[in-house]
Amino acid sequence: MIDDGTGFLTIGELSRSTGLSVRTIRYWSDEGALPPAGRSAGGYRLYDAASVARLELIRTLRELGLGLDDVRRVLGGETTVAEVAAAHVAALDAQIRSLKVTRAVLSTVARRGSSAQETTLMNKLARLSAAERGRIIDDFMEETFGGLDTADPDIRTRLRFDLGDLPDDPTPEQVDAWVELAELIQDRGFRARMRETIEFNAAGRGPDAAPGTSVWFMSRLVHLAGEALERGVDPEGPEADAVLAELLGDLDRASVLARMESAAHAEMARFRELSALVRGMDPLSAHREEFAWVVAALRAQADR
Repeated sequence: MIDDGTGFLTIGELSRSTGLSVRTIRYWSDEGALPPAGRSAGGYRLYDAASVARLELIRTLRELGLGLDDVRRVLGGETTVAEVAAAHVAALDAQIRSLKVTRAVLSTVARRGSSAQETTLMNKLARLSAAERGRIIDDFMEETFGGLDTADPDIRTRLRFDLGDLPDDPTPEQVDAWVELAELIQDRGFRARMRETIEFNAAGRGPDAAPGTSVWFMSRLVHLAGEALERGVDPEGPEADAVLAELLGDLDRASVLARMESAAHAEMARFRELSALVRGMDPLSAHREEFAWVVAALRAQADR
């Protein structure tokens, strides 16, 4: 404190009392955040007790990441600390989401050993907006179901649900899964196989078929084939014929076999796993053993 009875502090004294460097204090003062309370006879800046309190507030706001423009607005009464803090939280949330996306992409690149081209594609997919992600999904759904009016509407509903969007605050695992899922549903081969599966479904249904019958059939298949597996029934043996009869009735066996083979590809199982991960859920069982048993039984019957 200068010895003139005014209680003013020089910039050096202010630095020593707060622990901030003279350079920092001078910069904040030059930027208008900490105007001097007065000037000495020699023209040097002087500060008072209010300056000390103001300097502590500036330091706090800066340590919280606020820019000097926001600091000046708070100090000038143009806005409140609470309002600025709320805006800053929103900005930080966006930065955190961006960092999570970056981490997920880099983790995937490291795991896959991706090329520069693949890395660019993954980064682009991961950073798509919600609207852009929606367009990819809508395009996939249209190519899969377009014009197939007799396809079971429950299948469409379930598939669209499976293609849930990323949450606002995704985990790295969810971003990673979305990148792989987006690549999969844009793959021409996968789209063709999905279209073929739905075409089989539509071809086997009449215009009066009730919604959900396809889902009911699959549930019954899992149940009956599961029981057969538990009993150790050989899919190529005569006892398997009774299981197929209970499951299929008078349905054309060759047609059922063709449909099941079209839907049993490994990519479909991976699709289910990825869609569950994106939605933050545990993947549902693909019931591969039950489906494989029925396929084996149908093939054995066809070969006799």
